[in-house]
Amino acid sequence: ILDIWGPTLTGPVIRSVFNAKTAELMSHHQVEVNQSFPKEGWVEEDPKEIMQSVYECMERTCEKLCQLSINISNIKAVGVTNQRETTLVWDKETGEPLYNAIGGCILHLNEQVSLRKYFHKTGLPISTYFSAVKLRWLIDNVDEVRQAVQDERAMFGTVDSWIIWCLTGGKNGGVHCTDVSNASRTMLFNIHSMDWDPELCRYFDVPMEILPKVRSSSEIYGWMKSSSLAGVPISGCLGDQSAALVGQMCFQEGQAKNTYGTGCFLLRNTGTKPVMSDHGLLTTVAYKLGKDDPACYALEGSVAIAGAVVRWLKDNMGIVQSSSEIEKLAAAAGTSYGCYFVPAFSGLYAPYWEPSARGIICGLTQFTNRNHLAFAALEAVCFQTREILDAMNQDSGVPLTQLQVDGGMTSNRLLMQLQADILCIPVVRPSMSETTALGAAMAAGAAEGVGVWNLSPSHLPHVTSEKYQPQINSDESEFRFARWKKAVQRSMNWETTEPCCNANGIAFNVVSVALFFLILESDCDPSLYLIH
Repeated sequence: ILDIWGPTLTGPVIRSVFNAKTAELMSHHQVEVNQSFPKEGWVEEDPKEIMQSVYECMERTCEKLCQLSINISNIKAVGVTNQRETTLVWDKETGEPLYNAIGGCILHLNEQVSLRKYFHKTGLPISTYFSAVKLRWLIDNVDEVRQAVQDERAMFGTVDSWIIWCLTGGKNGGVHCTDVSNASRTMLFNIHSMDWDPELCRYFDVPMEILPKVRSSSEIYGWMKSSSLAGVPISGCLGDQSAALVGQMCFQEGQAKNTYGTGCFLLRNTGTKPVMSDHGLLTTVAYKLGKDDPACYALEGSVAIAGAVVRWLKDNMGIVQSSSEIEKLAAAAGTSYGCYFVPAFSGLYAPYWEPSARGIICGLTQFTNRNHLAFAALEAVCFQTREILDAMNQDSGVPLTQLQVDGGMTSNRLLMQLQADILCIPVVRPSMSETTALGAAMAAGAAEGVGVWNLSPSHLPHVTSEKYQPQINSDESEFRFARWKKAVQRSMNWETTEPCCNANGIAFNVVSVALFFLILESDCDPSLYLIH
């Protein structure tokens, strides 16, 4: 089974091949995709470069298999997984992308009050993190996109849709589809009806004709039309965090995993009924493993900055020379010495969803050195995960007894031990780190018409793991966590609109505040004015 994974927010495209009987990783190849940052808080990638990387990964992986004396004709299916919210629009007649793929972006959302009423349909909080707002921006601000929409030539999709369309023929009959896990991250998808929602599409003024067809996560979408794998079915598609949930084999209600990458993404399987959060989490479609199978849902908490804090310490501050060095520095200190780091570089995600927050480092003394900062940075990742886990326990009413983990940062043993200490529950790390890729491969292999992978509990492959037990008492853990939450409060409401002053030094926003109070004293609905 072959998996194509990428790109993520850090930019790689990865190609992996797994043994369908043992889940063993047989071969893989990785290519970095360049990113551009046209303005603060905005990340773009070249869609053509994404596809070039996909083809390169496929060919190099096939070459490696041949070197291992494995015939590539043994590859029976292809799965795709991807960073979920990255937004693309392309021309179905020419096959050309009409703008770069937009990953992260910061846009002013001036109709927040009205959007709240759609939360029960989407399960998503109000945020420009999701695809609909990016798509609306593209239509409003990019002439080529607007004209293609008017001419009915435009196609919208997340990265999975773009990859599948290109691999199945592109402008010459390519399949335009996505799966339920990716569709549920657009703010255009109704997680109850499991289809695009006409009311949401009208709200964002998005023509439904440009949207991909929504399919299950495990079925044959089409067949490879070129490369060494021409004729092989593409039969698995999952957003990266859903793929990690499947790869961790969290198929039972109540099981949870946390992926440590650029950010952290903690998902808890809630079964076939969506659980709407009262504590700042979002509800997402985890997977639908077959056309006739029920969809399974998950509660999700997202941390914006996890591994990215290490990159910041390296690239921006020069405190570490490599990502691996942070573990050595933190271990040398063994404590943050009262130093707390809140890496809210672009606001806080779950459970706060507070865009005004900014990063702070507090509790510094003359004794503080870079070792303590390294320790505080790793603790920050663990504290953010603890906040999400607490919210999940409150929403579900059943405390989690252990946390399954994956992702690049899990190779840091000190981080894993810190996480167990701060959560006060065991942390379990699988020996095979490519769980996201494995999940997409499992979905592909289990599809009807492929049938080389059985996902019933008695047939799941056994993957060895390492367990980290808490080593500090709960009182110490609670004390450190309480101090962290105190630091978080200090990071809030940091980024505010600066008041504009006239020649007499009178701030205009004072007038706005006065008008606001006048409105509240009147009989008018204040929400009608808040959006302005």
